[in-house]
Amino acid sequence: MTSVKIFLLTALAMVAFAGNSLLCRQALKQTTIDAATFTFVRIVSGAVCLWIIVQLRKRSVAKAGSWPSALALFGYAALFSFAYLRLTAGTGALLLFGAVQATMIFWALRKGEQLRGLQVAGLFLAIAGLVTLVFPGLSAPPLSAAALMLGAGIAWGIYSLRGKGSGDPLRATAGNFLRAVPMAVLLSVVMLRSASLDPAGICYAVISGALASGVGYAIWYTALPALKASAAATVQLSVPVLAAAGGIAFLSEPITLRFVLASIAVLGGIALVIVERRAAR
Repeated sequence: MTSVKIFLLTALAMVAFAGNSLLCRQALKQTTIDAATFTFVRIVSGAVCLWIIVQLRKRSVAKAGSWPSALALFGYAALFSFAYLRLTAGTGALLLFGAVQATMIFWALRKGEQLRGLQVAGLFLAIAGLVTLVFPGLSAPPLSAAALMLGAGIAWGIYSLRGKGSGDPLRATAGNFLRAVPMAVLLSVVMLRSASLDPAGICYAVISGALASGVGYAIWYTALPALKASAAATVQLSVPVLAAAGGIAFLSEPITLRFVLASIAVLGGIALVIVERRAAR
């Protein structure tokens, strides 16, 4: 695979991941679809798309994935949707990304991995950035919504940790999406009284599930083998930035000094941890 192709595939994957935040926020802000229905449609459309992709590769999703991983995937998707009822695209993506990386870093520490001085500084810088973002004030996001998004990030971090070492990550993801469907059905039943169907909202959810998630993961897993571990981790720093830029450009969301400073602290701190950890190996 050429360097240009690797770059294009990686860029497309990051745009797709950032697109999930924009599509969810747009659907919940501009249409009448409810968060539970959005989650259901997103998971079902993602499962169908990934199943088709796996079938086209002449593989099977039978016995792929696991129920614990599917639960983590569902938890991420559901909390993600409910959080975006009150968060801007950029703030939500930053909280999500920060929580994902923090979960994986703290898991590494729990397993006995040692941090060097610069990594410790980076970790505290990232935590300070998250605290700065959610600390009460005129431009702070609603605390309940921020907590939901942090929960979504922890769930996605757990999902990512469970997926490490899987022989075929795309096939496993397809299996986990399929297993998450009945969970999404149960959520829709529980939230039936507040259910609201909206054609435009459903369309956004289908695009989020099938393209931004299903096709996005397929593209990412195609590019991933050609990337160094440090590059794969660091390139994901672009997702909150892309989501914030998209929110400003397409959703007319404001940019605040608090968000800029928090972004620099969180992304810069995590970058220090990631780069130093890979350099130490």
